[in-house]
Amino acid sequence: MQVQGEDKPYDDINITPMLDLAYVLLVIFILMCTASVAGTKVNLPKASNTPASLAKPKTKAITVTNEGKFFLDTIPVTLPELEQKLNQQKSLTPDFPVVIRGDSLTQYQAVMDVIDVVGRLGISQVGLATKPAKK
Repeated sequence: MQVQGEDKPYDDINITPMLDLAYVLLVIFILMCTASVAGTKVNLPKASNTPASLAKPKTKAITVTNEGKFFLDTIPVTLPELEQKLNQQKSLTPDFPVVIRGDSLTQYQAVMDVIDVVGRLGISQVGLATKPAKK
């Protein structure tokens, strides 16, 4: 007497272990790539459901304090100096990302002035830094 299905090969492949491995690798990759942008400490405005920002080593951080002062990374600059330094960086690296960090008490016009400078220079990779809202 012969048992049914014993000579029959498997009809499908179990991919559950492969998916588990893929999810674990994805989580590890996300955790290892997440980094913060260096710069002057400001009180960031709150936002909900913001994605984690991935910072590259060549990312430029533009900080606007609540007094309306501008910083490129940690160096204080004026708007014309900011435009000049960003233009120099663009000539060296045409496609570099910029993160704008405005204090939550900053006048909206100061942040818009920075966005105008970045737009005039044709920098397309621009991000606004926020911190997640507390639940």
